[in-house]
Amino acid sequence: MGIIEILYQQIGIKDVMDIAIVSIILYQILRIVQGTRALQVMLGLVLVLGLYGVSLYYKLYSLNWILTHFFDYFVIIFIILFQDQLRSALANVGTGRKVFGIFNNKSEYLEIEEVVEAAGVLSREQIGALIVFERRHGLENIVGTGTRLGAEIHSDLIYSLFQPSSPLHDGAILIQDGKIAAAGCFLPLSNNIEIDRHLGTRHRAALGISEISDAIVVTVSEETGRINLCIDGTFYSCGNENQLRQYLKHVWSNEKLDEKLKPIKLKD
Repeated sequence: MGIIEILYQQIGIKDVMDIAIVSIILYQILRIVQGTRALQVMLGLVLVLGLYGVSLYYKLYSLNWILTHFFDYFVIIFIILFQDQLRSALANVGTGRKVFGIFNNKSEYLEIEEVVEAAGVLSREQIGALIVFERRHGLENIVGTGTRLGAEIHSDLIYSLFQPSSPLHDGAILIQDGKIAAAGCFLPLSNNIEIDRHLGTRHRAALGISEISDAIVVTVSEETGRINLCIDGTFYSCGNENQLRQYLKHVWSNEKLDEKLKPIKLKD
């Protein structure tokens, strides 16, 4: 009797479902931590587990006692270490909205043009800006940090909000469900110690919100006027308005990018 026949007799439908569910969970965990500092933490935990095996094999009682108590609280330690990644994973499971749905289907291109036009003017005048697009992960907590507007997306409004004389110019504006939901919003700063030290608070905030959510962030540098798109913790430089337009249309409707532009790698 072959191995396949033995497995066929011993494994039932419930076993197959069990294996499939566990495999999917492990796969999603690996996808979440890929390319992040969480992967380094996971490798560290694997080394600790290996050390625990060594302590058992060679009967290193003191080390074994320490590691045994460490693993007694492993679930709590895991939640603390991977709280951002777990939040992202649960948001992926709990959302039912379209994967790339940023804009209303009837006016998506008009809204893109309004954002691109505003970013272009702000760039030429070297006025700093931070524009966040909510995607699948809800950002209502971010909306709550600013001033609620619920206004139509218009380049003149975006331009005026980021004027130095505006009381809301220091924060970010958040676009939600085809509306400017709020302005003057505070974003979490990135904790990544490996990012360029020359990046200011505005760019660190863009990285921070993109690391803990699937938001798309447009930044305009106050020092250089340079436009950047930030997705999944990565900046994509936009040399002009047309490149920003291409990136936004590519993310929203998967339109083909110019070969000269840096390809976008989305986690989902």
